[in-house]
Amino acid sequence: MYNIVFYIIVGILIFNFILERFLDWLNAQKWTNILPKELEGIYDAGQYKKSQDYKKVNDRFSLITSSFNLILILLMFFLGGFSVVDGLAKDFVSNTILIALVFFGILMLASDVINTPFSIYDTFVIEEKFGFNKTTVKTFIFDKIKGWLLGAVIGGGLLALIIWFYQLTTSLFWIYAWIAVAVFSIFMNMFYSNLIVPLFNKQTPLEPGELRDAIEKFSANAGFKLDNIFVIDGSKRSTKSNAYFTGLGSKKRIVLYDTLIKDLFTDELVAVLAHEIGHYKKKHNISNLILGIIQTGLTLFIFSLFVDNPALSRALGTNEPGFHLGLVAFGILYSPISLVIGLLMNIFSRKNEYEADRFAKEHFDGEQLISALKKLSVKNLSNLTPHPVYVFFHYSHPTLLQRIHALKMK
Repeated sequence: MYNIVFYIIVGILIFNFILERFLDWLNAQKWTNILPKELEGIYDAGQYKKSQDYKKVNDRFSLITSSFNLILILLMFFLGGFSVVDGLAKDFVSNTILIALVFFGILMLASDVINTPFSIYDTFVIEEKFGFNKTTVKTFIFDKIKGWLLGAVIGGGLLALIIWFYQLTTSLFWIYAWIAVAVFSIFMNMFYSNLIVPLFNKQTPLEPGELRDAIEKFSANAGFKLDNIFVIDGSKRSTKSNAYFTGLGSKKRIVLYDTLIKDLFTDELVAVLAHEIGHYKKKHNISNLILGIIQTGLTLFIFSLFVDNPALSRALGTNEPGFHLGLVAFGILYSPISLVIGLLMNIFSRKNEYEADRFAKEHFDGEQLISALKKLSVKNLSNLTPHPVYVFFHYSHPTLLQRIHALKMK
């Protein structure tokens, strides 16, 4: 017999699906193969049409994959799939923590295997068709295996620790779990590039030369001590370009994709680096870390109020309560709150991007940053005319045109 929590969960799943499809539909209304006047000088007509075709293909593909996954999870609920997986886990092990680990292990592995054909099509058909893919079959397979192992070690380790806290302290577990996750977040923020990135990509120090000299000169003028400038072999998987700032204190580093260095001139690269340094000077990395930790604490606290409620486990088809079952049900029930928090975080993130752009303009050259942003948008076939509502829900960065207008303002 389905309970009210079951129907609420199903309603949330269907609502989320409809909302995403509505946002995609709104965004599609802005598509046109005719180059808008405001984009002249950014895209030529042929390249612009290619960018629109890329978005249309990805939109159709997203509709197929999201519909498939919605049907899959609804079948899991209506046919008692979670109860079956729970029974399988209990057949293998008897320890509460191990039951949860096996339960999530089966779900995550099965989900990934089922969705692998979609990943293959996305990488080797869509991305290949539009000239982005550089991933080999060997790299794809090893990425999958490494991802599974990392998920088991890191995700499984944190889950085991949180359940152990729950067994020791019951209602107060969220405090200890919050502290543990916060410490882990700070640790990963500092050492992610040292520990995780090398498992997937090769990072090498930027060689001495014109680019390094220009970056070091700008850093000195901006009052920013920068010893760690690395180049990552992004071309191993894609022709798309990127750059990012990571780490804290002495562990801070700037990472440039080799494709970025190939696509941009020296002054354009320095402008991009100025933007990344702007994030650090404005303490955006610290504020984002703090907000993430606060959000984690809020989520864990709310979960602690419901973790013992047997209605959560019954919604998944079993009368025997379990931490892992409650976690699955709560994760879906919490999604409306998560959506609101995500919207607020996107607003905050877009504000930070404007501030970092302004820093690059004031301390280096806004026109060079504009030139770099245009080139990256063309190279990555970015959608330059997304619907404002879609931007509000999904964009952590302002659109290219918004950034250009802001940079040109006095």
